[in-house]
Amino acid sequence: MLAVWFVLLIVGGVFSVRLSPLLSNDFAVPGTDSARVASILARQFGDGSNGDYLLVFASKGPPGRGLRLRLQGAADQAASHVPTARVGPVRVVGGNVLYASVVSQLDLRRAKQETSVLRRALHAPRGVHAYVTGQAAIQHDLDPVFAGDLHHGEFAIALPAALLVLLLVLGVSAIVTLPLVFAAATIATTLGLVFAIAHTITIATYVTNLVELIGLALAIDYSLLVVSRFRDELARADQIEDAVVRTMTTAGRSVVFSGATVALGLALLLFIPVPFVRSLGIGGLLIPVVSVAAATTLLPALLSVYGRRGSAEIGLLRRRRRVNRFWRRLANAIMRRPLLFLAGGAAFLLLAAAPALALSLTPGSADGIPQTLPSVRGFDVLRRAVGPGALSPTQIVIDSGRRRGADAPTERAAIARLASRLRADPEVAALEPLLDPTGRYEELVVIGRHEYGQKPALSFIGRLRQTIVPRSSFPRETRVLVGGGSAQGFDFLRRSYGAFPWLVLGVLALTYPLLLRAFRSLLLPLKAIALNLLSVSASYGMLVVFFRWGLGARALGLYRSDQIEGWIPIFLFALLFGLSMDYEVFLVTRMREAWDAGLDNARAVADGLERTGRIITGAAMIMIAAFSGFVDGRIAGLQEFGLGLAVAILVDATVVRIVLVPSFMAVVGRWNWWLPTRLARIARVTASLPRVDGSGSASL
Repeated sequence: MLAVWFVLLIVGGVFSVRLSPLLSNDFAVPGTDSARVASILARQFGDGSNGDYLLVFASKGPPGRGLRLRLQGAADQAASHVPTARVGPVRVVGGNVLYASVVSQLDLRRAKQETSVLRRALHAPRGVHAYVTGQAAIQHDLDPVFAGDLHHGEFAIALPAALLVLLLVLGVSAIVTLPLVFAAATIATTLGLVFAIAHTITIATYVTNLVELIGLALAIDYSLLVVSRFRDELARADQIEDAVVRTMTTAGRSVVFSGATVALGLALLLFIPVPFVRSLGIGGLLIPVVSVAAATTLLPALLSVYGRRGSAEIGLLRRRRRVNRFWRRLANAIMRRPLLFLAGGAAFLLLAAAPALALSLTPGSADGIPQTLPSVRGFDVLRRAVGPGALSPTQIVIDSGRRRGADAPTERAAIARLASRLRADPEVAALEPLLDPTGRYEELVVIGRHEYGQKPALSFIGRLRQTIVPRSSFPRETRVLVGGGSAQGFDFLRRSYGAFPWLVLGVLALTYPLLLRAFRSLLLPLKAIALNLLSVSASYGMLVVFFRWGLGARALGLYRSDQIEGWIPIFLFALLFGLSMDYEVFLVTRMREAWDAGLDNARAVADGLERTGRIITGAAMIMIAAFSGFVDGRIAGLQEFGLGLAVAILVDATVVRIVLVPSFMAVVGRWNWWLPTRLARIARVTASLPRVDGSGSASL
C-alpha cells in the first residue's frame, strides 16, 4: 500500500507542476444570451471575446496622423505572431492615449499563453509606451501571483503553524510527521487528477490554491483524530495490528462519515449549471474523496510502520492530562447551566450573522487584483482615458435573420433608435457599430462608464434587456441579443443563484440520513444541520463586516469592496457545511460510544468533550492557519474566501462545538439518543431503546 501511494505521490507531483497553463477563470454561462452572442461573434466576426487583447499606447503629446499609422503598423505586425488574431483600427482617446482591439478565435486558456508572444512582438515608436492588456493578458499576469501567494501561504503560514500545533497536540514524537506525509500524498494525487481533467474541460485558476490548502487542512484534521485514537488503543492492546484495527473501526469510521459529508456538499456544486462553479466543485470534490481513500488505506499502513515506538510521546504527558481535565471541567460547567450557555451562544451567532442581510455580489472585478501588473497598468491608462468599461464592453448583436437583412430600411431605423437610446443612457461612454461580411448581423460595441462587475454596469444590462431594446421596436423576425462582459456577469449571477436554493435543499436532504446513520439518533442530525446553517450565516456576516464595511482594510490591510465575488457564498456553503460536520462527527460519535458503554447523558457528553476537545481545537487552529494563507494573498476573491472559511471554522470549533452542542444536549437529555426501531431498520443500524441511566431516571 505504501508503494502504491508513493507512486501516486511522484506521478501527481510531476503533473501538478504542469497544471497552471491549463487553468483559466471563464465565467461563460451556456444557454444564455451572452453565450449566444459569444458564439455569433466568434463565427461571424472572428472575435473569440475571451481570446481578445487590448493594445494601449500612451504618447508624450497629442498623436498626429503619422504616429497613428506607425502604431497601426506595429499593432498589425505584433498580431501576426498570434494565431487567428487581427487588429482593429487604432483610435485616439483622452488626448494622448490610443488603443486598438486585437480579436482572435483562441479560447481563454490558449490566449493567455500567447500573451508573452504578443508582448515580445509589439514594438512601439520612440516616445510611446505600449501595453498589452485585456482579459487574457490579465489572467496571464495573474498566474505567477497565484503561484507566489500559494507558496507563501503554505510555507510561510500554514506549514509552520501546522508543525507548531501538531507538536502541542501530539507532543514531541516521530508520528508528528505522519499528517504531513498524508497531506503530500493526497494533494499530489488530487492535482494529478485535476491535470487529467483540465485537458477536457476548463478548470478555474483558483482550483490549485483550493486543493493544496484545503487538502492540507483535511489531511491534518483526519490524521489528528486517527493518531490520537491509535495512541489510546495502543495502551489497551498487546499487538500493534489489533490497535490499528480498533482505531480504524472507530476513528476511521468517523473519518469516512466526515469525508462523505464534505464530499456530499461539494458534489452538489456539479449540478449548478455554470462551468466555473462546476470546475471549483470538481477540485473541491476530489480532495475529500482522495483523503477518505487515503485515510482508509494509507493511514493504517503508516500507523503500522510508525508502531509503538514511533507513536511514543516524549514528555508533555502531564500537561496533556491537565488539558483533558480542563475540558471535563468546562463540560461540567455547561451541564450545570445549559440554558444560559445555549442562549448566549445562539445570540452570539445570530448577531454575527445579521450583517449578511447587507451582502451584495459581483461576478468579478479588476480592482481586486494587484494594480502593479503590466496588464493592469495598461488597463488603468485606458480606464482613465475612456472609462472602466473598456476592459470588457457590452456587445449587442442584431440578427436580422437573412443575408443583407441588416441593411433593410426597417432594420436601419430600429438600429438608429437603439443607438439613440444608448447614447442617452448615463452608463454609456462610447458606442461603435460593426457589420459582419454577410450583412446579416450588426454588432454594437458599448463601452460603459463602470467596470463590468460593478452595480451600475449590471443594472445597465437589466435596463438594456427589459426596456431599451424592446422600446427600439425591431421587426418581429429580428433577434437582439445582449452579450459581453457585463451581460456574462449578469447571467452568471442569475443562473448560479437560481440553482443555489436547490443546492442548499439537496445538501440538507442528503446530509440528514447520513448523520442519522452515523449518530444513530433522530434528533442530533437536525441539531447539527441547524447549527451549521448558523455557522455559515455568521461567515457571510463577517464578509460584510470585513470587506464591505472596511474592518479588514483598517485592521489587516485587506481589499475594501462593496461587493463580494459571486462564487464565494456558494462555495463557502458547500465546503463549510462539510467541514463543520467533521467536528460534529468527531465529537458526537465519541459521546455516542460513551453512551453505548453505559454512561448517563451528562457523563457521556462530558466524556466526549474531554476526549475530543483538544483534538478538535488543534485541528481547527491548523485549518485556520491554512485558510489564513488565502487571506494573506494579493487576490481579493481569495482573501474573501479565506476569511470566510477561517471565521466559520473559528466559530464552529469554539462557540458551536464547545458551547452550543453540549448545552443543547444537556437540555434535550435522554432524547438525544432516541432512534425508533423502524427507522433504525431502514438505516441498517441498531435502535436506541429506553433504559435507566446512571442517575436512576428513565433514559434511552
